Amino acid sequence: MSPTSAHGLIAETEALSELPDVLALISSENPVLWWRRGSGMVGFGVAASFEFSGRGRVSEASSLWASVVADADVRDAVTVPGSGLIAWGTFAFRSSSGYASRLVVPRLVVGVREGVGWLTRIRPASEQADALTPALATELVAQLAADALAANGNSSRAVVRFSQGELSQDDFSAAVSKAVDRINAGEVEKVVLARDITGTFERSHNLAPNLRHLVDSYPDCWTFAVDGLFGSSPETLVSVHDQQVSARVLAGTARRGADSATDLANAAALASSAKDLDEHGFATRSVVEALGPFTTQLTASDNPFTLKLPNLWHLATDISAKLTGGSSSLDLVSSLHPTAAVAGTPMLSAVAVIDELEPFDRGRYAGPVGWIGADGDGEWAIALRCAQVAGDRVTAYAGGGIVSDSIPEMELAETQMKFRPIVDALS
Repeated sequence: MSPTSAHGLIAETEALSELPDVLALISSENPVLWWRRGSGMVGFGVAASFEFSGRGRVSEASSLWASVVADADVRDAVTVPGSGLIAWGTFAFRSSSGYASRLVVPRLVVGVREGVGWLTRIRPASEQADALTPALATELVAQLAADALAANGNSSRAVVRFSQGELSQDDFSAAVSKAVDRINAGEVEKVVLARDITGTFERSHNLAPNLRHLVDSYPDCWTFAVDGLFGSSPETLVSVHDQQVSARVLAGTARRGADSATDLANAAALASSAKDLDEHGFATRSVVEALGPFTTQLTASDNPFTLKLPNLWHLATDISAKLTGGSSSLDLVSSLHPTAAVAGTPMLSAVAVIDELEPFDRGRYAGPVGWIGADGDGEWAIALRCAQVAGDRVTAYAGGGIVSDSIPEMELAETQMKFRPIVDALS
């Protein structure tokens, strides 16, 4: 844990008289975004940043955030999810990852939710500033809009030409075969294997147009950008608002059809596929077991439903519960990660197989990404359909759940479908 700013923050939030066009404000440099179904937030600057690593990275972040909140002065005139003191977070998949896990507290946040628009300003207590008023909040948003127009007005989408990464298509297929052998030998029941593709930006890059493309193309997904990681994830790891807990499990995938008849046939085949239903069952049970100690009134549907996305079908199960014991959303994230949907089962054995068969560090792919507020509430997704930017280089990841009857060629085709959101956004 290595804070880049001392505790003692002042967070002031004021409502805006007119709903801002939040997506038009996305920063051209180091964009910070959380958006879904017309609601969300965009951030600017860094008031504080905290870094974590190792096995206890998420629980350490939860404890650190509690101490930050205890030392903060929070003045929130809006009190909707996302207003007030807030940190965006992104965590590495592996405890041994060379990628940092971070909580980032922005200096400014502009958001829209429940028909309310707001601006939050966060600063160290040692930094003097006039009190935030509605008039000043409106003025700051106008300046952000002018800055965004100057930076983004004539910008086209950043372009990347991807090529195979450290795990080629042939090597991925071979890894799937090895994983099936390990499953049939009884070492694991399910393991999730990923492959990578890499590329470089063809010119100086501004990701704001690419993020807006993802928002438009995948409105039911969490479109996010934080600390160089961006994407549109369909999977809610956990959401906590006013003691209500919700999660969505996705496991089991099928291609969308070229016409309505084929499309519906593909969905029906997915819903009755023994292989996909087994994979989905592992994932759902892992989430239910992880949430159990923190919740009451936990409910999940008996059978998964088919979730339609623009490029594929998923088997999905929604889970709801009531939070007990004063836990924060990060406490739940710590218990949940990694789920069977992105690791496998039994979890420790599956991760060991991943370490053996994947030749690369996943970084924050398949790790938790989201935000936490001063009250501990928050929204966290699993970082899927995403890419990591490091300088001019971009690395994207996609994977699939391997069970005993998995076929390498079909698993490879599934990864190609899952790469599509990022490849299209950067084409």
